[in-house]
Amino acid sequence: MLINKAKHRRPSKAVRVATLAGVAGAAVAVPLMGATNASAASVATWDAVAQCESGGNWSINTGNGYYGGLQFSQSSWAAAGGTQFAPRADQATKAQQIQAAEKLLAIQGPGAWSCAGAGNLTAGGPSPDLNTGTTKAAPKAAPQPKAAPKQQAPKQQAPQQTRPATPQHHVMGHGNYTVKSGDTLAKIAKAHGKNWKSVYADNKSVIGSNPNLIFPGQKLNV
Repeated sequence: MLINKAKHRRPSKAVRVATLAGVAGAAVAVPLMGATNASAASVATWDAVAQCESGGNWSINTGNGYYGGLQFSQSSWAAAGGTQFAPRADQATKAQQIQAAEKLLAIQGPGAWSCAGAGNLTAGGPSPDLNTGTTKAAPKAAPQPKAAPKQQAPKQQAPQQTRPATPQHHVMGHGNYTVKSGDTLAKIAKAHGKNWKSVYADNKSVIGSNPNLIFPGQKLNV
């Protein structure tokens, strides 16, 4: 539990600077305030405080237990939510340190810094314009998969009407000799002691116009 009167660090050289300058109690006269509804300071104000606290070195770590430009103690850094940015203040960016300081200012008031007077740090000022780099970019929408191209149905050709092959109708005849496979007109004529021309002439109506074309099963007059 934070106590409003407890500073977040030990008194700094700002006390000595103010005393040597002859302004009695200028650095310690800043009242310790509790949390207010609007406790903020400009970046320029925080720069002035940091210049007094650490020489404006926002990454300073001298090993004295106080870190960063605004010289946070580790407990104050954690109480102000600084550990969401970095384990210690000197490891955080300037904007992140200022954002944590804004929270500490709201909790303890400007008296949390011995150098508050050097920067005219007061509560109730305008909020600084900060970019702590903690805002996550909205995730990009996953690319939609491209639709597969539609396959066109093959064009159906009009069915062709196929005419059945006309069977070869051979005149079979009614002769006394039945043609066998391998027979020729000359062979048949010779076997019967005749001239093939005379056999062809007698059977032209069966054989047709080509005497070299006879079919098994035809019956010839020999």
